[in-house]
Amino acid sequence: MTEKALRLGTRRSKLAMAQSGQVADAVSQVTGRPVELVEITTYGDTSREHLAQIGGTGVFVAALREALLRGEVDFAVHSLKDLPTAQHEGLVVAAVPVREDPRDVVVARDARKLTDLPRGARIGTGAPRRMAQLNAYARTHGMEIETVPIRGNVDTRIGYVRSGELDAVVLAAAGLNRVGRIDEVTDFLSVDTVLPAPGQGALAIECTADNAELVAALAELDDPFTRAAVTAERSLLAALEAGCSAPVGALADLLADGQIVKEMRLRGVVGTTDGSTLVQLSTTGPVPETHEAALALGRELATEMLAQGAAGLMGERAQ
Repeated sequence: MTEKALRLGTRRSKLAMAQSGQVADAVSQVTGRPVELVEITTYGDTSREHLAQIGGTGVFVAALREALLRGEVDFAVHSLKDLPTAQHEGLVVAAVPVREDPRDVVVARDARKLTDLPRGARIGTGAPRRMAQLNAYARTHGMEIETVPIRGNVDTRIGYVRSGELDAVVLAAAGLNRVGRIDEVTDFLSVDTVLPAPGQGALAIECTADNAELVAALAELDDPFTRAAVTAERSLLAALEAGCSAPVGALADLLADGQIVKEMRLRGVVGTTDGSTLVQLSTTGPVPETHEAALALGRELATEMLAQGAAGLMGERAQ
């Protein structure tokens, strides 16, 4: 007799379904069991308000977690940048698979790059973090741009460019990769220009802590380097006491000497959405061997950023 299918809870968006489908295939391979997708509508999917106003953190996650705790699904897949930084009682992130491209990208009219956009170009994004860094970049490079708050799925956002309503939109490379639309990108933004959201490009596979067998099976999909990196990034975010709608960017990457990974560098940025003030710092240390060491790396950088005035920059919410 075939084993009972594992139920994977997922949001209904095209992107969520695509990334959950990829995880379902991987889980099926490691467990030998079929996996069925269970679509769950979250408050973040139904609300028409801007993410910064509905609180950002957790709006896409709560309904999935409730379904897990009620036993309606066996595990759930989240975009890691949507997860609140606090650990949820009774649940465990059993795996953080290898990260996709963490960068932000531009989809612009006439195949333009960020630097080729016309004077006064209107650039759409839902993230105060992107607005802060794009506006700061424009200020220092003599560009005139207007950042426009938007939300909606990939189709909706790119639609604003296709219709001529906006000159460009900024999206996550990982999302476009997962839905097979990376060829529409007109510019990949260097992380020196725009640091991504903490955890961007990474997924979290979550299940109940008491399901030891499933926790162990899912753990086979875990990538220790990705987990260490996103743990450090999210620790920075938590220590700044900021939610995922705050204008905070962070990226931890590995510094290698030839084939040998030597160190992990963590970069963080926080700024006012108009880009007039940015606090941008980085720190480098040994690759964290433990969860605690990764947390400490994030906390240390946050402490330095707070000492340089980061706290005063986060009171702002995108209007």
